[in-house]
Amino acid sequence: MRHRPTDPSAAEADSTPRLLRADLHVHTDTSRDSMLSPAGLVQACLRRGLDCVAVTDHDRLAGAWAVAELAPAGLRVIVGEEVCTAQGELLALFLREEVPAGQDALDTARLIRAQGGLVGVSHPCDRWRRALAREELDGLLQNGLLDFIEGRNGRVIGREDNARAEELGRLLRLPLTAGSDAHSPGEVGVCSTLLPPFHGPADFLSVLAQGQLLGRASPPWIHLLSMAARFNRPADTAR
Repeated sequence: MRHRPTDPSAAEADSTPRLLRADLHVHTDTSRDSMLSPAGLVQACLRRGLDCVAVTDHDRLAGAWAVAELAPAGLRVIVGEEVCTAQGELLALFLREEVPAGQDALDTARLIRAQGGLVGVSHPCDRWRRALAREELDGLLQNGLLDFIEGRNGRVIGREDNARAEELGRLLRLPLTAGSDAHSPGEVGVCSTLLPPFHGPADFLSVLAQGQLLGRASPPWIHLLSMAARFNRPADTAR
């Protein structure tokens, strides 16, 4: 029996790992302004075909741990936190312990790094939300404490602000991420990052350089849902 010759290019294609679609900025109802329960987030990720989600509640980890416990084998959960520093917000990924709010941005970044986490800046060019000033970004960079820039955020009202964020990341020669910043089920996955499989923080940062930013921002009225969530929840139940 004669065998067909093997096509090397086909064999190489078959061995190429499937890219992961990751939403790298999502809030559960552990954040006071979100109406997205951990179970609801898992279901939304599965509906949207996500392979990975970074749960980044405001100054808390409880929601991220809850999602990690509920997630099926095909959904990878990165435990993270959006930390409110004295100068603006930092996006921390791959955390083991909660990072306290209200500290200097440099000190906060050092606490994130001390536990093996990665430090990023969320919605850095958003004119309608508090973001770190350029001098603060430069200070983090000069101290070797900045790992990535969020280039595309699903809750940025002005599309040009996301474009400026992507440009800033390239100017600083830092990897870019994209995340929905979802606070409700319908927002999950509207912005995401397509990237190769990874193992741990260092590998994540390495493959992020090959990542592709997908999606676009949600409509501005989506912020009304967060206002409603705050109004309907006691101040001491979540931040």
